[in-house]
Amino acid sequence: MLMGLSALFLFGWNACSDDDPQWGDVDGAAPTLTLTSAHIQTEAGRTFTIEGLVTDKDGIAAIRLLCSPLQLNKTIDIIKIYEKPLESYDLSYSFKTNADEIGDSFTVQVTVVDVGGREVTQDLLITMDGDFVAPVFNAAPSDEMTVLLKETTRLNVKFTVSDDKALETVTVAIPELDYLKEITSFTNGNRLDYSDPIVVPSEIATYNLTITATDKFDHSVTRTSVITVSEMPDFPKMWLSDVETAEQLNSDVFGVPMLIDHIGEYEYEARYYNAAAGTKIFFLPQRSDFSPISFGIDPLDNSKLTDDPEVAQPIVLNEAGVYYLIRFNVQSGDYSISTYPVSEAIDPIPHVYGSISLDTWFDGGSWLQEFYFGYTTSGPGDITRFVQDPQNPHRFWLEDPLVLEAGEQMNFIIHNWHSDGWWNYCTWRVDNSADPEKFDYYGDKVNPEWTGKKGMDNWAKPVVQVSGSYRFYFDAHLGRGKMIPAN
Repeated sequence: MLMGLSALFLFGWNACSDDDPQWGDVDGAAPTLTLTSAHIQTEAGRTFTIEGLVTDKDGIAAIRLLCSPLQLNKTIDIIKIYEKPLESYDLSYSFKTNADEIGDSFTVQVTVVDVGGREVTQDLLITMDGDFVAPVFNAAPSDEMTVLLKETTRLNVKFTVSDDKALETVTVAIPELDYLKEITSFTNGNRLDYSDPIVVPSEIATYNLTITATDKFDHSVTRTSVITVSEMPDFPKMWLSDVETAEQLNSDVFGVPMLIDHIGEYEYEARYYNAAAGTKIFFLPQRSDFSPISFGIDPLDNSKLTDDPEVAQPIVLNEAGVYYLIRFNVQSGDYSISTYPVSEAIDPIPHVYGSISLDTWFDGGSWLQEFYFGYTTSGPGDITRFVQDPQNPHRFWLEDPLVLEAGEQMNFIIHNWHSDGWWNYCTWRVDNSADPEKFDYYGDKVNPEWTGKKGMDNWAKPVVQVSGSYRFYFDAHLGRGKMIPAN
């Protein structure tokens, strides 16, 4: 009994105080505590919840949660909260661990005391090995892929998937080809680099590829792809890649590879600013990989492009600080390359960036403000200003990276700043909110030399696939933006 009374004093409640109401014993038994789980798996910086059922016929006075290494010391004073003891209480207490916590496991002591000073304590194990994120495809087949019909037609089933903790299984299936693989062994337990070149019938056909990855906490992710075997098609979309690996093609939030223009049957045109000499590019009809088709220089005839990713050589852009214009025909393999200087590039920006030229009253200057624009999730009064490239006034970027979480849906536009909240004076929206590839001008004020067409009022709302820091780059001449990992 002395230990029980001592515990009550530690909780700050005295059963013997003359000022407190007295509650008599009903059965004189110690409380009962049934925790929902005796082991909670979490991770640094995440909130976990201690849950359970507490009962006592004499009346529950208080509950204490104690774990000094986690700096958890919480007393739930039942009598103070409810002005009386309770016979039953559903315990549910949430606690957030520090983001920089380095410990692996901890013990939380859960102690219940009743009005008679009787107590019960149970230990709750907290470990930092929880997994709350589904696996991620670092590289994967596009939703739609074309395999060109050859004398021997090959399809390379190729992808990379990883999990932040541990993978359990990965299954790969193409039902029409009776192709089914299940993989259970992984690099470091959490990564699979898969490549399986298979021969398919040399005939026009359509196949359905499904890849499912599941981690040890039963989180799963699935990618599907419709694979068409055909003669060279007139691809509705084509992309320019200036990165070296499939993983880099898939590490962006948007913008990599860069969409180019489809200007005619089998004909495509790409405009690209080359910041540094030696940039290597390929053209891809699928966004997420360099196979099954990659257009590059034919090593047997440098005047032609080849579609074979196994032999195609990159197009090397050797002149820095200029815009390149490349036109090519995927059927004939013909291509042409030219350049034009930054001074000849035109964009819709109505004023010199950073100049005192925003005429608030449209009267020639009674109240002028600085003109600039940037990234906003709300409107003209809250703009994160772009940095303008000193070598190319059409190019901009955010000075500081954006810290984004996996599963987060973004919601932003590029917009001018104005102290009075002028909407749409100078602004860009996107072609597709969920999957932005072009930044179309939507501003009311336009550079008169610009002859482009205004776009739709679509805010950019891509979903972030991998948590991390990202940099945002924008080219007003090209109408292209990209958000890529900061390191």
